[in-house]
Amino acid sequence: MNRHRHHPDDEDIDAFRQALREAGVRPLSTNRANPGRARPRDASAAERRAAATSAGQEASTGRTSDGRVEAVRPSEALDFALPDLPWRTRQKLKRGRFGWEEGLDLHGYTLEEARAELEAFLRDAVTAQRRCVLIVHGKAWGATSDYPVIKSHVNAWLREWPSVVAFCSATEIDGGTGAVYVLLRRRGVGT
Repeated sequence: MNRHRHHPDDEDIDAFRQALREAGVRPLSTNRANPGRARPRDASAAERRAAATSAGQEASTGRTSDGRVEAVRPSEALDFALPDLPWRTRQKLKRGRFGWEEGLDLHGYTLEEARAELEAFLRDAVTAQRRCVLIVHGKAWGATSDYPVIKSHVNAWLREWPSVVAFCSATEIDGGTGAVYVLLRRRGVGT
């Protein structure tokens, strides 16, 4: 890599400015940013922020507990990762080489209870800066369904959770296809 920066010539600069004009880009007439001065306190903004925060805590997050999930087989291995997750990280998770720091067992919960427990657990894990957690969802078939309801919903819920980077079925010693390792994005830290 060359240590010296390339300095564009006048012809390159003119071509760039022309392309911007043709694209409809207009220069700013004023620069309103003032990093030296604190932002004035807006009472209505504070009220809106407080209302949004309290509504977010009270209201259900609306995960897919309404029955519209893809049914998975009891012995089916679950596997999901964001596209930009490094291959080695994903393989390490699949092999159980991330030491899980906390676990949640969803046996015995109703679907709504399981959803609430899972969401609270994930929020707490992210707050505590956990990197890898274990969720035991089981493989039991629902009383009114011909597929493992909690497992199928956990599969859908984890795909939607913003701080979940990847998850996969656990190794046999940690529950096999009845549990998943979940790799979390640490707050303020990339994958």
